[in-house]
Amino acid sequence: MIEVFGRTNSLNVQKVLWCLGELGVPFERYDMGGLYGGNKEPGFLARNPTGLVPLISDDGFDLWESNTIVRYLAGRYGAGLLWPEDPEARALSDKWMDYQLGTVFPAFKDAVLGLIRSAPENRDPDKIAASVRATADTLHVLDTHLEGREFVAGDSPTIGDVALGPTIYRYLTLDIDRPALPNLEAWHDRLSERPAYREHVMVSYRMESL
Repeated sequence: MIEVFGRTNSLNVQKVLWCLGELGVPFERYDMGGLYGGNKEPGFLARNPTGLVPLISDDGFDLWESNTIVRYLAGRYGAGLLWPEDPEARALSDKWMDYQLGTVFPAFKDAVLGLIRSAPENRDPDKIAASVRATADTLHVLDTHLEGREFVAGDSPTIGDVALGPTIYRYLTLDIDRPALPNLEAWHDRLSERPAYREHVMVSYRMESL
């Protein structure tokens, strides 16, 4: 049985939970991080020295870093499904995982921290607005790519979609100004039709939901 350590309103934990749900792999999850704490305890740090969630254990094999976990799970349990067997399709899905981690989320981070993790009186409106504008610029690239495509690497979801989904859900549901991104919005509508996505991603991400 796979064990997942992390809170359900964490963007990075949601990637892992959605991946497991798509693959139909059973798991046990334990609340950790955020208001739950536990992730700075010596026992946790011995298994994950970053002190961040998620952490998984697959029959004693511990692994951290959310995108790496998704790659591992898809490769081990979802070859031909979330993990494309065709090298070009796999590279394309990998590319969008990296784009989420290296481009989209760094642009979006200040908005996430300000609007989700900070009390209203502690927010920096200029910093949040700059982050929102920068995120829109990164997502124009994804919107253009999705024209005429069902998912980022083909006709079915892959690890690239799994990495992007929780970030885009926040972007589309926060009270912010957004440009029209019709291809991205249609793609997200397709994600929202998937039961595992609705169960694990389309939930409250507010810190007070703990």
